Amino acid sequence: MKTLTFLLEKEFKQFFRDPFMPKMVVIFPVIIMLIIPLVANLDFKNIDICIVDHDHSGFSRLITDKISHSSYFILKETPQDYKKAMEAMDKRGIDIILEIPKDFEKNLIRNGKPGISIVANAVDASKGASGAAYLTQIVAETLSETMTANGVLTEKTPDLITVRNLYNPTGNYRHFMIPALTVMLIIIVCGALPALNIVKEKEQGTIEQINATPVSKLTFTFGKLIPFWIMGVFILTIALVIAKLVYGLSPAGQLWVVYANAMVFTLAISSFGLIISNFSETMQQAMFIMFFFIMIFVLMSGLLTPVESMPPFAQAITYLLPPRYFIETMRGVYLKGATIADLWVQYAALSGFALLFSLVAAITYRKRA
Repeated sequence: MKTLTFLLEKEFKQFFRDPFMPKMVVIFPVIIMLIIPLVANLDFKNIDICIVDHDHSGFSRLITDKISHSSYFILKETPQDYKKAMEAMDKRGIDIILEIPKDFEKNLIRNGKPGISIVANAVDASKGASGAAYLTQIVAETLSETMTANGVLTEKTPDLITVRNLYNPTGNYRHFMIPALTVMLIIIVCGALPALNIVKEKEQGTIEQINATPVSKLTFTFGKLIPFWIMGVFILTIALVIAKLVYGLSPAGQLWVVYANAMVFTLAISSFGLIISNFSETMQQAMFIMFFFIMIFVLMSGLLTPVESMPPFAQAITYLLPPRYFIETMRGVYLKGATIADLWVQYAALSGFALLFSLVAAITYRKRA
């Protein structure tokens, strides 16, 4: 323990003597938490729409008014025919065309059969699908109001779907994204910095002083891991405070479950960074290798896209990625109020990765006296 204490003292002195690193550890999570939730947002708004109204009825005026006052749509044009609307989509990038046929309201009241046409610009498939879904909901609500006001019988009412959003009632994408951003912060800071730590000492030649001592591989490894473990807890705290103060998001579950999860994950990802540093001879080499794995972690762990939407072979690979379990745990605690009992599989997997990586980091460190 005495030897480990001296090693930790050395690591912290080196860290705080660096003019850049202490500032980065504070500023980087602040910038990420303030900017990324605003720009990486899949809640599509400002969708440009054309309405081709052949009916000119009370219903068509009502639906036009609702669309123009919606936060999702911008009513760009109301052309007289469908051909001009298609020209607007081709040349001016209109996202959605809504066409209301002639005598639509009369036919609706008479036989209860709607026949509205919605055409989506699927060049941006996600935006087109979301815009069509938003518009379908607005049209369905307006249909229901119109038919009820005109006393249409229940059996003639079109089938409407009632949607309830569980765990995230407002459907706010930021609430889905923010818990996962803590994963990215810990990966970049507590994964990349350990990967550069030993390599930096190799290039400077200072690691030879440690190699000449009787310090064991395991003690040396934990002397490198513990500072980044503490750093991970500090970064997590900054992220949680910003999520609460700026976005009003706090965990539905217990806060200590979040910290317990982060501590295990930080140990795993820091150990992984040390493994990379053990096999790297230059900082450039370590940076490229770590960047390669960071891209895999971010793209395949479910941070940006659901794991379930990936091909079967890719889903199988994600079970080998520690960030997948951290993201599932964070979202479970934040949005569902899950407990350790609910997430024991994720905790067991992360604990296994932490133990495996730390042992491999100690074993692969080549001590050359």
